[in-house]
Amino acid sequence: MLTELEFTNFKSWRRTGNIRFAPLTGFFGANSSGKTAILQMLLLLKQTAESSDPHRVLHFGDENSYVDLGTGQEVIFRRRIPAEIDLRIRWRRSRPLKVLDPERSEELFQTDDLQFEVTVETSADLVSVQRFAYQVFAENKQFRFELARAAPGRDGKRPRGYGLKAQGYKVKRVPGRPWPLPAPGKFYRFPDETYTRYQNVSFLGSLVSSFEELLRSVFYLGPLREYPHRIYTWAGDRPRDVGLRGELAVHALLASEAAGIRVNRGYRKKRRSIQEMVAFWLRELGLVHSFSARPLVPGRKEYEVKVRHKPRSAEVALTDVGFGVSQILPVIVLCYYAPENSTIILEQPEIHLHPSVQAGLADVLVDAIKTRNVQIVLESHSEHLLRRIQRRIAEERLSREDAALYFVSSADGESTIEELQLDEFGNIQNWPKGFFGDELGELLEMTRAAAKRRQDPVLHGSTS
Repeated sequence: MLTELEFTNFKSWRRTGNIRFAPLTGFFGANSSGKTAILQMLLLLKQTAESSDPHRVLHFGDENSYVDLGTGQEVIFRRRIPAEIDLRIRWRRSRPLKVLDPERSEELFQTDDLQFEVTVETSADLVSVQRFAYQVFAENKQFRFELARAAPGRDGKRPRGYGLKAQGYKVKRVPGRPWPLPAPGKFYRFPDETYTRYQNVSFLGSLVSSFEELLRSVFYLGPLREYPHRIYTWAGDRPRDVGLRGELAVHALLASEAAGIRVNRGYRKKRRSIQEMVAFWLRELGLVHSFSARPLVPGRKEYEVKVRHKPRSAEVALTDVGFGVSQILPVIVLCYYAPENSTIILEQPEIHLHPSVQAGLADVLVDAIKTRNVQIVLESHSEHLLRRIQRRIAEERLSREDAALYFVSSADGESTIEELQLDEFGNIQNWPKGFFGDELGELLEMTRAAAKRRQDPVLHGSTS
């Protein structure tokens, strides 16, 4: 689970400062305030790690990526290049990482608290790693990979290369191999030569693997959802997620049913299928009375999704009910389909939903983090969703430590972030001005307009 994130010189952010992540982390604010850029940074890391090109430092994206950020210059704050992007990300593993000392075959350290930081330089046509480091907090150990200059060669020049340094641990070079190391793989991998030129660093690969495991466990659902289909074709495949636009939500449902997946509902509670969880929440939210996905004809790969709006109404196709059902369906499916200990990123999950359903959506998210041990990171404009979170804190169904809520704003093209201070009753102590518009001001102006109309004799048809 992500616990902290901090970066500089990215999009509208000169510097974010430390952002604390909790099981439920929400970013609120006006359009173009910089909320989305925080999510995009995480997606940039993820799609780079999943890229097949080991030499590409950062994969800024294309039409097939989680996010398309354009060029290196376009992601830099105010596009002033050359510039350095600094990133620090801290996370907690679900299981402690145990590392053995390569020389003594005994435990070197054990930790579930890790941190990665990197500095990437971006110019007009080049992106390069200046330095990166892995921090092991349990033993106060750090392993740094950074640009260094080797000893002069016969020509008197100092070749440019990288070196490995450590804090709290002595790294030992292989005798007779003083050459600098080549560039890293992507932005976070030690090159293979590291393990042949140093005698006692074979365990560094486990730190890299842990970071990749973190990024693989990130799942994303974008704000634009696919319109529902009358017929779905499913040939037995098991999708990794529900798709960027939720286009694989029904496929994920069918795959989970075929695999017999059941969702843990907590201590001594009966496990339910994901389809049962979807039907439960759609009914709780008042959207439909029943929900089912089933084959058109047994043994065929064509499937239909049927819903019943009221207990006595006829079953109809998903395409024949309100648009809100198809929009919230991928959100619910992903919350219960993603593996436990995942981080789920939701961009505007409330889009196209009625205010009461937006509020109820908060309960879906709270249930997921409580019963499935997933982390949910969302960007939202919904006051109703936020108010329900506040209410659940007041009711002690959600602790203040379980939620990290932020207000993001922008001035002169630079984004700033402020964590909302919630008391034990769910009240926000530092409510930002104009957080969700000026409701009081609108009511005041409406009252003034009404009073003016009542006082105007022409508007009331008076000729006296």
